[in-house]
Amino acid sequence: MKSILRCCVLVCCTMVASSAIAQSDDYPDHKTISMIIPLAAGSAVDNAARIIAPELSKQLGSSIVIENLPGASGIIGAGRVASARPDGLTLGAFNDSILTMVPNLQSNMPWDPIRDFAPVSLVATLDWGLVATPSLPYKNAADVIAAATAAPGKINYASGGNGSPQHIAMALFAARNHLNMLHVPYRGATPAAVGIASGDAQVGFSALATVKSLVDAKQLKLLGVSSQEPLAQTPGVPTISASGSPGFLFSSWFVIVAPHGTPPAIVERLNQAIKAALANPDVRAKLIAQGANPTGSSAAQLDKMTRENLVVYKKLIHDNHIETN
Repeated sequence: MKSILRCCVLVCCTMVASSAIAQSDDYPDHKTISMIIPLAAGSAVDNAARIIAPELSKQLGSSIVIENLPGASGIIGAGRVASARPDGLTLGAFNDSILTMVPNLQSNMPWDPIRDFAPVSLVATLDWGLVATPSLPYKNAADVIAAATAAPGKINYASGGNGSPQHIAMALFAARNHLNMLHVPYRGATPAAVGIASGDAQVGFSALATVKSLVDAKQLKLLGVSSQEPLAQTPGVPTISASGSPGFLFSSWFVIVAPHGTPPAIVERLNQAIKAALANPDVRAKLIAQGANPTGSSAAQLDKMTRENLVVYKKLIHDNHIETN
């Protein structure tokens, strides 16, 4: 009887495995792929995703429909990805905040960043900068530090929401420079940038891809970039480290994930398609112009980065007393 049972189990497992392989070989079989972005339209990840999606669609032979589901610092949209069928037809285009920052700030997460997602690939790293309302006299990071030091609790900074990377970046900047600044959370990075442009908030950190059009139109003033070296696409703009806050660095990622349980063969198919899309010179040039550095990675590398940065941000958030209020 035990022998018969073992044979039955073996046959069932073989059938399931064979079915999964067959589905993976056919994937995506011209079916529409939904790419969920848990962030506002016009955000850095949204802009970068819309650059890569057409080429990714060509590589996969299927159309890709982008859906923005912002709210709760990405928790709502990410939850849609986590609960989707693991068939490769629902993908998440996330920033690293969703996977590594927000989980360290929320006590009741509806999903787990490691358990509930299948890493697919890092797509790009995103350059960041410090921006201000154009009418203000600030010229660099040092001017912001001086103003906030002289008027504790009076300088407002905008973010895309509690636990968003804009929030974390400014909280780290304020902690490093012993500043007391007032946090004004918006429903997304783009509304936050518009809030600074209108003067409702005075300063903020943002991915350059989010604020490029506002900076080009002189509706925002770019005071400094938070990279190690000055950036070719922002000539004349100093690094924050060299213009007021020595050693301050901040950047973020754009990654693609799938629901947990997505067959490894489908994850690999997606990974190779992303790498092929990133090899397209036109795609690369458009991403770089937006302040996004095309990178690519294996699924295993993204998993390792996520796990490591969960630990890094847990310590940073704890050590700098960053809270969601």
